Amino acid sequence: MIGLCTALERARFGPWDIDATVLDRRYTQAVQRAGGIAVLLPPDAALTADPDALLDALDGLILAGGRDVDPATYGAERHAAADEPRTERDEFEIALARRAMERDIPVLGVCRGMQVMNVARGGTLVQHLPEHVGNETHRRSVGTFDGNDHPVRLLPGSLAARTTGEEHHGTLSHHHQGIAQVGDGLQVSGWSDDDDLPEALEDPELRFALGVQWHPEADPESPVIAALVEAARRR
Repeated sequence: MIGLCTALERARFGPWDIDATVLDRRYTQAVQRAGGIAVLLPPDAALTADPDALLDALDGLILAGGRDVDPATYGAERHAAADEPRTERDEFEIALARRAMERDIPVLGVCRGMQVMNVARGGTLVQHLPEHVGNETHRRSVGTFDGNDHPVRLLPGSLAARTTGEEHHGTLSHHHQGIAQVGDGLQVSGWSDDDDLPEALEDPELRFALGVQWHPEADPESPVIAALVEAARRR
């Protein structure tokens, strides 16, 4: 039973143009291909206050991509280029991520989800990478993964390397924020070939707590989500 956190966004379907809880279907398809049951998790204030009420029913957790994490959650002012925050989503996912790692429930953070894991452990973020690295390497084309591929190198023996099955891994990227100060107990285990930006983050003391700055759900050949499902199955 794999929980997948959903976004809160304006969406249009049929005759409707309304606030919706949404998630790229490729996440659920990847979980289902690996033999897991995908359960969508909308933000919930009661569960933010008591994540165990939900985590008791889950075997694994995926923190999906989406809009920027509210800088207020790590004590910073919002950059002009940062997204308008959806605070209830941020608070919900940070609470879930923190408690899931405390309980050693398998967790995978994808792009924003990796950043949520870092903030949940007291880390901070770079709010606009072009000012930090001097280019648009990590999001060359907005709204598509076409042309947004780049390689990362992974720490030998790390969970990231074991999960992908290689120490040099091709990725699909779409982000303009990244890791600044690393959270307590977390270890950077992957770096961009282009600029050494942290691309993978993990807690080596836990059975499976991995964040990747790329999008494995968009790559049908990626083994990353299946590895999360397998870790949940073993647990």
